[in-house]
Amino acid sequence: MTRRQALWAGRAASYASLCLAALLILFPVYWMGVTSLKLPRDILRTPSLWPHAFTLNNYRILLEDRGFLLNIRNSLMVAGAVTLIAMTISSLAAYSLARFRTRFRGAIGRLILFAYLTPTSLLFIPLSIVMAQLRLSNSLVGLVLVYLTFALPLATWLLQGYFRGVPRELEEQGMIDGLSRLGALVRIVLPLSAPGLAAVAIFTFTGAWNELLLALVLISSPGARTAPLALNDLITSDTLPWGPLMAGAVLSSLPLIVLYFIAQRFMVQGLTAGSVKG
Repeated sequence: MTRRQALWAGRAASYASLCLAALLILFPVYWMGVTSLKLPRDILRTPSLWPHAFTLNNYRILLEDRGFLLNIRNSLMVAGAVTLIAMTISSLAAYSLARFRTRFRGAIGRLILFAYLTPTSLLFIPLSIVMAQLRLSNSLVGLVLVYLTFALPLATWLLQGYFRGVPRELEEQGMIDGLSRLGALVRIVLPLSAPGLAAVAIFTFTGAWNELLLALVLISSPGARTAPLALNDLITSDTLPWGPLMAGAVLSSLPLIVLYFIAQRFMVQGLTAGSVKG
């Protein structure tokens, strides 16, 4: 085999691998969308890649009978509030850990990571007791506070790497020109870390959007249910309502798809922005 033939063979193998990976990733999404458009009798028949008859009744059941748009709104409010609060607090915490030489800086950083790694199954009982004592159970405010317990450690840990990638000299020059330490953070560090901030914000939003266990424990009122909790409540017997479930999965995925599509450039930059120290 000549060198040119080997090059073409390598390219063909690469494209074949990419096509296979794309098929494995996109097929569940395609199956979810197709199933949401099938009649119940077609869903329970022999699986087919294309509906025998299209129907929007699954979406009608979800939106009109179940009021799923209210659940989507609740998820947007909770995930948005968690992301905004977590990014604000974690930016200050990560900057202090990355820049200030305190005695227990390393230990504090490891404790933050260990707090994130603590399984949620060990925390939902203590958290539910605390929320009950604070009279915040069955409320979106209480859910936001609980979600911050896992959003803040992750965001703080990730942002440390991005902030360490910003040269100290830029901050020092800004402070010589009259900026305070907080001003240097806001006007220099945060703009230069924008891709990393966007990536962490998307991870935080996605984690809060998809969370089910804590919402299942803390929320019982129909008006306060989030989208994952509303989909879980569709399962009421041994027969699963696959049509409404798949329709709900499609509607729940749309905000995340739009978010990732808008911020995909920042995601690619942000995933590697903190890997090299400046």
